[in-house]
Amino acid sequence: MERPLTPKEIVAELDKYIIGQGEAKRCVAIALRNRWRRQQVPKELRDEIAPKNIIMIGPTGVGKTEISRRLAKLAQAPFLKIEASKFTEVGYVGRDVESMIRDLTELAVNMERKEEEEEVKEKARDMAEERVLDLLLPPSPPPALPGAVEVAEEPTASDTAQKTRERLRKLLREGKLNERLVEVEVSDRALPVVEIFSTAGLEEVDLNIKDMLSGLFPKKTKRRKVKVPEALEILIEEEAQKLIDMDKVVKQAIQRVEQSGIIFFDELDKIASREQTYGPDVSREGVQRDILPIVEGTTVMTKYGMVKSDHILFIAAGAFYVSKPSDLIPELQGRFPIRVELEPLGKEEFIRILTEPQNALITQYVELMKTENVQLSFAQEAIEEIAETAAKINDKMEDIGARRLYTIMERLLDEVSFDAPELSGRKIAIDAGYVKRKLEEFLKDEDLSRYIL
Repeated sequence: MERPLTPKEIVAELDKYIIGQGEAKRCVAIALRNRWRRQQVPKELRDEIAPKNIIMIGPTGVGKTEISRRLAKLAQAPFLKIEASKFTEVGYVGRDVESMIRDLTELAVNMERKEEEEEVKEKARDMAEERVLDLLLPPSPPPALPGAVEVAEEPTASDTAQKTRERLRKLLREGKLNERLVEVEVSDRALPVVEIFSTAGLEEVDLNIKDMLSGLFPKKTKRRKVKVPEALEILIEEEAQKLIDMDKVVKQAIQRVEQSGIIFFDELDKIASREQTYGPDVSREGVQRDILPIVEGTTVMTKYGMVKSDHILFIAAGAFYVSKPSDLIPELQGRFPIRVELEPLGKEEFIRILTEPQNALITQYVELMKTENVQLSFAQEAIEEIAETAAKINDKMEDIGARRLYTIMERLLDEVSFDAPELSGRKIAIDAGYVKRKLEEFLKDEDLSRYIL
């Protein structure tokens, strides 16, 4: 970001996509701003300032993941969402906890590479254009005899070739050569198949072996006949790779992970031990102890080098219906000093979710139907009826928050979506009566309501 956002600006940006949950937004806004503040303090103190990790407590579908994802996008930070329960698969053996740092580093390298590609894209396009012109008009061969005396006509021939090349360049840029076929040489990336049966901690062995094999075997190339636009894309990619300094990309990516990486732990409550010391709870406490060094700060070996997790921001979330944050081991509790409760959503919030955000559900369905030349409109009473139905079903069945709106909207508009190609040019108005007719069966019979989640 060119200018760091203030906490108020961060909250305002989050408000565009997430309804309510003001306290949670304030907490993450302060945590993000503290990142920038830490970079401004004297260097000797900078490393001593630890990130203030956050636990979000609240039912499913109230915006915990969305807040974290939007925050990472605002910060242009490497962001990884991972379920804490991943580390308890198959009883006692789960994934290696260090794999989350390796995954985050891989994401950061890809982000940096894409940004570098954008920077060199214009230069790569110019170089690729020259190569396409070489394919369309091969350069004139040099004189047969190196010592031959130049004749007066040669500059004229060279000028003619240059003029022809410039005419071709103009036609290429105007798209008039798009149907022409050219032959390009592309690298064949096929490698011998190596199957690895790995255990926890060896997720990257197969990648490293592929890297080694690619160095052992000579690079194969094959010639392909493609249309000019496709040839241009292939050559732009090739030229961009040549212009990118991968050592610089990796160095910046590691710095980006260490200084601004965000890891979102979902379902933290699933690894919180309760007052039992047998069965799967033994595994839960073991997983907490495994995660602890990562959250406290450790150095993890990745294929790009050593990565420190000391200043990565960890945001954890969980419903904590059965267990509670105090059931976590004390050392882990101490590493999540900020706790914030998210409010359950009701009818009023559902009305706002349907209409206010930039990616509001109503807007999504209206735009989807526009692609079929169908004008869809919703009366205010219809929106209120949808919200009330969602709230009622959440009360009767499991409360899945705003996700209930997705299932209700799909059920409500299934006929319109199915018949849309035949309704081209029509205007369809959804009113409260239509909503009641389509959804009344679910409210009448609780057994049926399970079919819309």
